[in-house]
Amino acid sequence: QVQLVESGGGLVQAGGSLRLSCAASGSIFRINGMAWYRQPPGKQREFLAAITSTGTTNYADSVKGRFTISRDNAKNSVYLQMNSLKPEDTAVYYCNSNIRVVAAPYARDYWGEGTLVTVSS
Repeated sequence: QVQLVESGGGLVQAGGSLRLSCAASGSIFRINGMAWYRQPPGKQREFLAAITSTGTTNYADSVKGRFTISRDNAKNSVYLQMNSLKPEDTAVYYCNSNIRVVAAPYARDYWGEGTLVTVSS
């Protein structure tokens, strides 16, 4: 019913920047919060940033000041601008969105497949 597709990952040198995108498609009635998570190699998935439907943002301390989350409601999309990247930012980055589909009584969370970001030293 709903798909989240991330893009923009890749290989970047330390100190560089990347911009991740995530587009939601399907029988969408309303998108509530959207967020980004990541899972470094051998570690658990961790929260990075979130944005409400009205644009209020929240960040993990580890990325505050370096990463910026934004969204385009007209495109059902969320973005993550990542600056001053460090080798420890290497991870699979996942998009998460709380979406109510058409004819559903409530919203639920959906996840993308992830996009790999590798930061070389």
